[in-house]
Amino acid sequence: MKILALDTTGLVASVALVDEEKTIAEFTTNYKKTHSQTIMPMIEQLKNMVELDLSEIDYVACASGPGSFTGLRIGAATAKGLAHGLDKKIIPVPTLDGLAYNLAESSKLIVPIMDARRNQVYSAIYCNINGFERLSEYMACDINELLNIVIEKDENAVFLGDGVPVFKKKISEFNMGFKFAPQSANMQRAACIGALAFERINEAVKPNDFEIIYLRKSQAEREMEEKNANRVDE
Repeated sequence: MKILALDTTGLVASVALVDEEKTIAEFTTNYKKTHSQTIMPMIEQLKNMVELDLSEIDYVACASGPGSFTGLRIGAATAKGLAHGLDKKIIPVPTLDGLAYNLAESSKLIVPIMDARRNQVYSAIYCNINGFERLSEYMACDINELLNIVIEKDENAVFLGDGVPVFKKKISEFNMGFKFAPQSANMQRAACIGALAFERINEAVKPNDFEIIYLRKSQAEREMEEKNANRVDE
């Protein structure tokens, strides 16, 4: 069985082809081009590199959020277009699950953080005590609130994700025992989305039923609500 996996929810764009035993190919970029410019050429290059006929894949797996609103929609549109054209189903995999899976073998608490602006992060807490599992709800919260939640669970925690460069100093000052993932395991990887997808085959949906996890409203929606509230106050 082969799965084509996509993740465009953060700063990186990533595509992978995986089967039950291995990552056959993976292509990840973290460059200034937009995901809309890169994702289809990446899929095409991956396809050519491994001489893949897309009709051979069994499922499309897609990171379902949270994350960048634009990135989420690009990934969803790409996955839906591919799945429609190939008459395949999509396996949704939450972005934070895939990000945390970079460190699935860690003995520490695993805390992926994605920068959500305004001192906030998207996050959840994971561990590998009885296998890789999520210990918390998916959160969109202030970084200080998250750190207090983590410290209540365990001081031995490792952080990863695009929120690390933004909040690394704050995290280190909060608790010197907190650690950070190496650069090689710090960002989203489509191979992780693909690996987790094999555990969620029974969650596969038709393209039109694929849903995005937003956690909060977009910045444009929030700004509009603030403007409307100010008009009411006036």
